[in-house]
Amino acid sequence: MHKIINKSSFDLNPHKKMMDDFLLHIQKILRYDRGVKIILISDTTNEKRSLGKTGFYAPDSDTIGVYVDGRHIKDILRSLAHELVHHTQNCRGEFGGEQHLDAGPGYAQKNPHLRKMEKQAYLNGNLFFRDWEDIYKRKKIKINVIVKEH
Repeated sequence: MHKIINKSSFDLNPHKKMMDDFLLHIQKILRYDRGVKIILISDTTNEKRSLGKTGFYAPDSDTIGVYVDGRHIKDILRSLAHELVHHTQNCRGEFGGEQHLDAGPGYAQKNPHLRKMEKQAYLNGNLFFRDWEDIYKRKKIKINVIVKEH
């Protein structure tokens, strides 16, 4: 369901189990029905910008790009959650038609439909990430306690 392509120098290995757990969790909540390609992107010019990009969603190819240079895994996963909400919106057909045509600069302020979609992605993406984080931390604590008791 999720194909991860690492086109960066970010070492995903220490975080692979956590990311897999997160992706499984959010897919169950969002219930998107198409696979998504996730590309981890390195862009040192973007990294140096105070207001550089953190991620994007390409609805025509069901592809998410997440910029990873200089970012904490928690921040990367939060961006991923946001973009996965957009993927879900696309799977529901909310990206089609006239309302999607103007996605240039300022689209989230000019286009009421895209504004609504951005609100949904910011709210739900952050909340779903936070919920998963709390669950994941409790699981880790429980596992550590069980291991230490034996």
